Amino acid sequence: MSISSYDRTFLSEHPEVEVIEAFVIDANGVPRGKWIPRDRAADILAHGMALPRSIYALDVWGRDVNAAGLAEGTGDPDGLCLPISETLAPVTWLSRPTAQVLLGMRNEDGTGFFADPRNVLRSVLERYSRLGLTPVVATELEFYLIDPVHSALDPVRPPNSRDVRWQSRQTQVLSISELHEFEVVFAEIARACSAQEVPADTVLRENGPGQYEVNLKHVPDALLAADHAVLLKRIVKGVTRKHDYDATFMAKPYGRSAGSGMHVHFSLLDAKGRNVFAGTDGELAEPLRHATGGLLATMAESMAIFAPNANSFRRVTVSEHAPMYASWGLETRSAAVRIVSSQRQATRIEHRVAGADSNPYLVLAAILGGALLGIEERIEPGPQLVQDAHLPEHAPLPNNWDHALALFANSQFIADCLGADYKALYLACKNQELAEFRDRVTDVEYDAFIKTV
Repeated sequence: MSISSYDRTFLSEHPEVEVIEAFVIDANGVPRGKWIPRDRAADILAHGMALPRSIYALDVWGRDVNAAGLAEGTGDPDGLCLPISETLAPVTWLSRPTAQVLLGMRNEDGTGFFADPRNVLRSVLERYSRLGLTPVVATELEFYLIDPVHSALDPVRPPNSRDVRWQSRQTQVLSISELHEFEVVFAEIARACSAQEVPADTVLRENGPGQYEVNLKHVPDALLAADHAVLLKRIVKGVTRKHDYDATFMAKPYGRSAGSGMHVHFSLLDAKGRNVFAGTDGELAEPLRHATGGLLATMAESMAIFAPNANSFRRVTVSEHAPMYASWGLETRSAAVRIVSSQRQATRIEHRVAGADSNPYLVLAAILGGALLGIEERIEPGPQLVQDAHLPEHAPLPNNWDHALALFANSQFIADCLGADYKALYLACKNQELAEFRDRVTDVEYDAFIKTV
């Protein structure tokens, strides 16, 4: 292999770059890789880089998950990771001139390694391609700006105001003045997105203290949309840190404030570029109806992907704008699946279940896999949600981690959608994390019980 013309041009136009961050994305959506000196960049970009295959089967603390079968007892072999086309881009927030490149692991025969979340999503998209359909996808990511100074007794609090005199705990949803407060940060986030060709769109103040949302533009490539979400998280965290703040995509950093979600918008184009979700006036298109039915039918067993952590389920509560039922509705944000149809040719689905702490590749795989199942099996969605009046037909979603993992473990849909091997790997990672949480006694328990019982 030889270095691509895109990468060669980039290196020529950026002689200042001293180091390349080369990384893959693990099961938790965490970037993991190496720093490569510039003098090795051309070789890595042309021929790839070896990383342990077990890098894809780590728990959220970065520890090997031996039950996943990629580390202990295998010799922990390397796999070849090749650069993803046109992801070489500047890292604008570091003091040392740096670039980054996203990698994907390959088998010896050139096929995608099963444990790479990008390959999980790619497999779902190949099924759409065989039907002559193309998903057009965008994500919306919510996050909190937080003070970087914290302690065990004060682990999270809003950032200082611009004049560093006070910390606001106000909601101030859609406040323009709150955007002004952190104008320098958001301006640099926008510049970093532009430099990395991450199509950031609207920025808005959300419901929690220091909570914001960045929307990404629709693209007719779901893999690229997932890349954009992963890279946006890196940008937000990197830029805020440069400005002496921190940012968190935890689903629920504050117990009594709004959680952070990752809403997914998508439509489907046929071979002629027509939106198959666009129906007639007053009637849903059949593919839209069936896709919605598939999403609802597979939602509960996919919750371990949409809510992947112990903290995730704190968001799945009443009055948190996070769905608790497998429901759908026209233009209603109370439903898990919102049909956006105010402009007929732009009709799309908004899937509102996933938390901002989820892995974008796996979320899109589960969503698009569920929609495809609905289309192929002509699944009807049942009665729609009107206002907030959930019906008995709207099945409750699992509201705790144990239940979600049990449904995931028993799901044939998950095995078909993600692959049986990846299902087993992901389950092993999450069961190891669950065991850790079970072993740790919380400060609330000590406060309540150590003296009183």
